[in-house]
Amino acid sequence: MARKIGSHSDITGPKVRAAALRLFARHGFASVTMRQIASEVGVQAGALYLYTPDKQTLLFDLLREHMQEVLDGLAAEDFSGNPVERLETFTRFHIRFHLERRDAVFISYMELRNLTDENFAVLEDMRRTYEDALESILKDGQASGHFDVEDTKLTTLALISMLNGVTTWYKPDGRLSLERVEAIYSDMAGKAVRMARWKRKQMLGAAGQAKA
Repeated sequence: MARKIGSHSDITGPKVRAAALRLFARHGFASVTMRQIASEVGVQAGALYLYTPDKQTLLFDLLREHMQEVLDGLAAEDFSGNPVERLETFTRFHIRFHLERRDAVFISYMELRNLTDENFAVLEDMRRTYEDALESILKDGQASGHFDVEDTKLTTLALISMLNGVTTWYKPDGRLSLERVEAIYSDMAGKAVRMARWKRKQMLGAAGQAKA
């Protein structure tokens, strides 16, 4: 099929992905047709197949691109410091990064069921890499005595679920600034895993006596 005059892959391709992202988030993957996506972009339905072989591939590419951006963004953060400081860095990053990508976050959780088994496995590995980064902080906090966590994997999933909730209600012109929301959620995340002071003091005291 001949390329439509004035249509360039570096322009139309991103438009196709952006339109699909909006429509999938608004109506659900199963309800959206390639014809609807084409109409949103302003091209003929057949022209979409110059940029993607099918709707499944389009969904997979959107989800994989989003997760790669998440992992790249996380890698660019400074995670030096003790586990408490690293947990705050992770919390603030997650909120700030995902608020800018609400539609991508929504379909990343709601549309995973529509991926093929092979595509799902790829996304699952990428998500596990992200989760492992947080769990590593929790494990280090346990080892150092900063945190008291019964199950690090369960706590990891619970914290991420809590942080994702911000994308459903936060408004830039609302009562709280983004900086304030980050601070409050960082405090809540810390309190959820931080060892009670009296218990930590007991442990440190016991360790000191053992060395003596």
